[in-house]
Amino acid sequence: MRKKRLDPKVFKVPIDRIRGHYYSDIYFVRYVEVLKKDNRHPRVLYQFFPRKDCVVAGVDEALAILRFATGYYKDEEKAKELFKEILSLDRMIQAAAVEMDTDAVISCTKRKWDLRLKLDSLWVDKWEEIEVRALYDGEEAKEWEPIMVIEGDPTYFGYLETVLLGVISRATSTATAVREVVKAARGKPVLYFSARFDHYWVQATDGYAALCGGAFGVSTDANADYWGVESMGTMPHALIAAYDGSTEAAAIAFDKHMPENVKRIVLVDWDNDVIGTTFRVVKAFYEYHMKRPFKLGETDPSPIIGEGKGKIWGVRFDTSGNMRDASVVPRDESSLGVCPELVWRARQEFDRVGLKDLKIVVSGGFDAKKIELFEILNVPADVYAVGSKLLRQKVDITADVVEVNGKPCAKAGRFKRDLSRLELVPKRYWEEV
Repeated sequence: MRKKRLDPKVFKVPIDRIRGHYYSDIYFVRYVEVLKKDNRHPRVLYQFFPRKDCVVAGVDEALAILRFATGYYKDEEKAKELFKEILSLDRMIQAAAVEMDTDAVISCTKRKWDLRLKLDSLWVDKWEEIEVRALYDGEEAKEWEPIMVIEGDPTYFGYLETVLLGVISRATSTATAVREVVKAARGKPVLYFSARFDHYWVQATDGYAALCGGAFGVSTDANADYWGVESMGTMPHALIAAYDGSTEAAAIAFDKHMPENVKRIVLVDWDNDVIGTTFRVVKAFYEYHMKRPFKLGETDPSPIIGEGKGKIWGVRFDTSGNMRDASVVPRDESSLGVCPELVWRARQEFDRVGLKDLKIVVSGGFDAKKIELFEILNVPADVYAVGSKLLRQKVDITADVVEVNGKPCAKAGRFKRDLSRLELVPKRYWEEV
């Protein structure tokens, strides 16, 4: 596991909006307001912990928020006025951008940046005056175990509690769910294909968390953004539909127009016959590229199997959970969807005709329990693609003040726990190795 934290600039923190309390629960804003007006400046120890065993993620994003938003505006009324104007300009810029009104976009953007400079000049940065200790993203933590503590004057950072808890909770939930399926997969690659089941704003956080949890790949550029890796995936059913339901034609077109580095993984459940469809695709692919006839069981298909252009790396089974593939003997509900029997039969048939190197990617309703069953039964799936079920995992993160001015002070049932696993976060932590 890496022991270097991400640069805070990676996270594209909306600094003005966070400093302007835009995303903060109002009671945390009022909490800080009361302390300031009462001129009360205790030194507190905030302790963050999960409500269940988990894989920690989102800490680096929380640190980025603390780095940019620990402090206060020296003229809060003026700051509120400027921020209100900035929000108004944001709406104007959005409307002008949709209408492709270049002059308005440029004019409003210039005004916005002038206001941002004025607003920033009012900011008093107090990052240097707090102390943060934390685990690293990707580490495992037990229920109630501290994963981060902040020590300092809460008037500088108390209003951030909502935002900090949110980013850690969301990312930790995703990382924990992914780690569970990765462990169940016993070393086989797991692809994170959950983007289409949630709002696009969370894709960067989710993708980063999935990779922290051990995912082999993610499906959107936003998912891959924080890590700087490339998104990956297969062809969709929609492409097959666009070629009049011909998986063969769609596969050839996909191969023709995709870059060399993209693995050709063909979706083969369109006709609810993954074995028959695979054979048709292999035949069409071979004859298109090799310019000679292909006879199943006699012609060696290996020239068109593997990585790169003109080759099929794998096929993906995505049979609906309420359907039975044509090759599966009907028994009970265990015969539905992408079941063990389907993969076994396919592997046997593929190997029989020389397709031993053709990978099988399975998707559709997979979670840790289903993957574990497949592995216990030694089902010959090569890659697991997981989607919506990963988003059902929820890990709540809570924060409590447990010390005030160096003395224990916490609500009943809460207390300072063992902090020995937490590492001090240097002031320029992103430069540390």
